[in-house]
Amino acid sequence: MSHADFIIIGGGIAGASTGFWLSPHGKVIVLERESHPGYHSTGRSAALYTAAYGTSQVRALTLASRAFFDHPPEGFCEHPLLTPRGEITVDFTGDAAELNAQYLSAKATVAQVELLSADEACAKMPILRREKVHGALYDPTASDIDTDALHQGYLRGIRRNGGEVLTDHAVQGLTRDAAGIWQVHTGEKTYTAPVIINAAGAWADRIGELAGAKPIGLQPKRRSAFIFAGPEGVDSHHWPMLVALDESFYMKPDAGMFLGSPANADPVEPQDIQPEELDIAMGIYQIEEATTLTIRRPTRTWAGLRSFVHDGDLLSGFDAQVPGLFWVAAQGGYGIQTSPAMGQASAALVRGAALPEALTRFGLDAGMLSPARLEPH
Repeated sequence: MSHADFIIIGGGIAGASTGFWLSPHGKVIVLERESHPGYHSTGRSAALYTAAYGTSQVRALTLASRAFFDHPPEGFCEHPLLTPRGEITVDFTGDAAELNAQYLSAKATVAQVELLSADEACAKMPILRREKVHGALYDPTASDIDTDALHQGYLRGIRRNGGEVLTDHAVQGLTRDAAGIWQVHTGEKTYTAPVIINAAGAWADRIGELAGAKPIGLQPKRRSAFIFAGPEGVDSHHWPMLVALDESFYMKPDAGMFLGSPANADPVEPQDIQPEELDIAMGIYQIEEATTLTIRRPTRTWAGLRSFVHDGDLLSGFDAQVPGLFWVAAQGGYGIQTSPAMGQASAALVRGAALPEALTRFGLDAGMLSPARLEPH
């Protein structure tokens, strides 16, 4: 039997970032059921850093994460975590009211956001079909995130501080003894700790059930994506990410190719999710309608899971009924760009400490993150 101060169930971005900030304060064991961490969601993300979207909680977490992305600790990674990309949201349907509403909403968080005319939008993204463009907004601060470097940096930090990251360790049972110590059963071995952190992504409600907790109402949603070749003889690596105002698709340059998605959010059960052919076909159709691109055949297709609770906000906090069970869940597609703030917040809250000033100055507090907010009042 192996004992720890904190056992984290799930080695994706939620568990890894929490463990990174917890590991200086005690022995951390991360139990990951897959053969490598980040298999279902973290490793399948189109990861863009932008504070111009999401709920007010998501935006605050994103803003509070920027300092870490810009200045990670010494030895965390070999290259910058962020690469400037820019993001252009284009109105293809003539919905001026919605474009203006999104502009004002984005501008409230990111002062640099600009409203563009159709001609200005086409100058930034020369493949746009001019006759389809009614206007756009542009966020010059949006940046690509090196997801793998970020995730591996967190996991390395856990190990450096004496923690363990154990793969192929599926949790099969959870029991808690009279002394308040959890037994985490993985089949061949049992691990013990006074606190378990449920960072199991789309499976978080199932882990909660094993611990005797009420479900938080987590809904995993499928998002499909594909890689395709860009126009020949055109240098497109500096083009911004392109998002349709009505969320019918997005695309962005990706290592000499393009990544595209129909931006779908189909409710599914937790699983090793695969893309639907119809979703890929719809994404291709939308991109070809909006741009001058012709997509012969994607070189790769995949899907990932994004998991939400009903209010769309992320969760971090102790369960209201089950002692020693801490939730870090419902990342909802924002888990990577918010992970520095979520990791710091979760590590503080697990230890009963106050949130650091680096987070509270952006308006964050424990109540905004707590699963208790989901309880009926």
